[in-house]
This record gives sequence, structure tokens and C-alpha cells, in this order.
Amino acid sequence: MESTKEVIINLFKGRDHHDTCEVCGNDYDKTFEVHINGKTHVFDSFECAIQGLAPVCAHCGCRIIGHGVEADGVFYCCAHCAGKDGIHDLEDRTITERKKSTA
Repeated sequence: MESTKEVIINLFKGRDHHDTCEVCGNDYDKTFEVHINGKTHVFDSFECAIQGLAPVCAHCGCRIIGHGVEADGVFYCCAHCAGKDGIHDLEDRTITERKKSTA
């Protein structure tokens, strides 16, 4: 199995062109593509990929890079933020999941 370093080195091996990050505009030889729903997005960093693709919490405005929670098609970073917007029937993790993770 390849190490993470080897995977990253091989990812960019043999590239002879530059692409432009769609978030920051950086012209870079080590960009990467993310394919979602038939569309191709180009980024120069995970930071830009998160900024460009991650949903935004409807309450606090942070980028949701974990699971988050959803109510009626509205995304929140956590149950606390959902509760601040009047959605009180959501939990970040169920009691059963917490018991499994501590067992």
C-alpha cells in the first residue's frame, strides 16, 4: 500500500500544464479536479475546494465540512445552530451511536 506522500507525489507526476483554481484564481501546476453531478471543478488547495463546494450553515454561516444536520432542505453545521433557528428535533449524534463509540 502506498503512503500518503507517495499518493500525492504520484497524483502530480508527469503534469506539464497549469490550471486555474476556480475560487482564488491561482494559476498552478498542482491543481486537482473534483467531479460532482457531471460538473468538473478545479482547485489548487483543499481550502479552496471547501470554500467552493461545502454547504453553508443557515444559522452561523460557517462552511460545513463534516456531516452537519439538515431540516427541510436547510443545512446546519450542528444541532445547536438548528435549535437557534427553531429546529429542536435534531441531534448531532444519537444516543445509540454515542454508546457504540464508547464501548
